Amino acid sequence: MRIEQFGVGTFAHVMNRGAHKINIVRTDADRWRFLKLLRYLNDANVPRNWERDISPAYIRNNFARPEQWDEAQPYVSVLAYCLKDNHFHLLLLEQQDGGISKFMQRISRSMAANFNAKYEGSGALFQGPYRARIVDNDRHLQYLSVYINIKNVFEAYPGGLKAALDNFTDAYAWAIRYPFSSTADFAGKRKSSIIDYAVCQSLFATSSDFKTAAEELMANRLDIDDTLQGLIFSE
Repeated sequence: MRIEQFGVGTFAHVMNRGAHKINIVRTDADRWRFLKLLRYLNDANVPRNWERDISPAYIRNNFARPEQWDEAQPYVSVLAYCLKDNHFHLLLLEQQDGGISKFMQRISRSMAANFNAKYEGSGALFQGPYRARIVDNDRHLQYLSVYINIKNVFEAYPGGLKAALDNFTDAYAWAIRYPFSSTADFAGKRKSSIIDYAVCQSLFATSSDFKTAAEELMANRLDIDDTLQGLIFSE
């Protein structure tokens, strides 16, 4: 378990990737399970056998929380996320002492156990402890929201990042349809129960503000990379 001096109210950019850059998810079922982890393991009161209580109907109902569970006690607020085949990015706000560490420990252990059981593997799924950077600047929080929701998703666009930048309008619409990131939430097309909207609205008052920022920042990609030096990770 990684120990960090975050403290309640700390924002952090968190990333982890597969050992030797192996894929940590292989199918859409794996990807949807990652979203389930973001939603249901972010809770100190989640039952030990929580997954038994989550039927497909709960997922279809915006990751609804079973009423019989005790009152939720979130470890963190999830502000943004993006899952790629061999790594993921999260933007988190700590809500409990040690919340980020506990949340990440739960996610990492659950993903590794499920992966090894499903694919008859053994050993570590991830390259090591998750990597994290504290964010203490509002501008950086906005830039990271674009970095996670747009730049990372654009890299999966047909033709890659360059094609996405050359066709921003089409790529932006494509990114909104990508189900394994929070792009649709920032674009105002979805309101997932995974995301803390009250905090996100303090970053961008409207979805139009987010799109404008995304277009301006991605038009000069070096600007976003240079500004976020020390807050992003080599992949």
